[in-house]
Amino acid sequence: MKLSPDETIFWQHGFVTINLTIVTTWAIMLLLVVAAILITRKLKTGIRISHWQSILEMLVTTINNQMEEIGLKNPKYYIGFIGTLFVFIVTSNLLIILPWYEPPTGSLSTTTALAISVFLAVPYFGISKTGIRGYLKTYIKPTFIMLPFNLISEITRTLALAVRLFGNMMSGGLIIAILLSITPFIFPIVMKALGLLTGMVQAYIFSILATVYIAAAVQGAKKSGKQNSL
Repeated sequence: MKLSPDETIFWQHGFVTINLTIVTTWAIMLLLVVAAILITRKLKTGIRISHWQSILEMLVTTINNQMEEIGLKNPKYYIGFIGTLFVFIVTSNLLIILPWYEPPTGSLSTTTALAISVFLAVPYFGISKTGIRGYLKTYIKPTFIMLPFNLISEITRTLALAVRLFGNMMSGGLIIAILLSITPFIFPIVMKALGLLTGMVQAYIFSILATVYIAAAVQGAKKSGKQNSL
């Protein structure tokens, strides 16, 4: 029984390895790029729009509203990053309905890469709003004694993001694989449906946590900047 799509290797030379995780990840990215081009090539502003444009507008509106509720006042500035995270994870998990498919989110390397992207995005957005000095001062609030604890928090929450998504997706895949080997066909179908639900929930949770971290960085940096100006 395979624990991760990383175990399926197509080509390897030294430390360079092309495995199932890399192949499916790039295939999903290509699929999303092609889908985005096809959906957005004929956007309209009138009353009558296509079904695909309706779905796209509902998705964008929902993500914007969620970010505003969390505290990001200008969601259009962040939706490129957070929306891409959400759509990628959702697509990766929805394709589990294919019998031969193994989601890349079932690999710790993929979830780690997603978590690292959030880790890098937090200071990027924080610095872009208030400057590097304003952002760095948030690490010593309310006192400089908090500096090591804030640094440890940055690292531990990145690890938590990676392990949480990986653990939930891998466990779901393992349960389905076990049921396929010991039970009739109907039970794996039920677990596939539950896996789809779990995948959607995990995509939502990951995106919301990323939004919370970015909002905390931006708002903390803004407060620090206002206090300095006073």
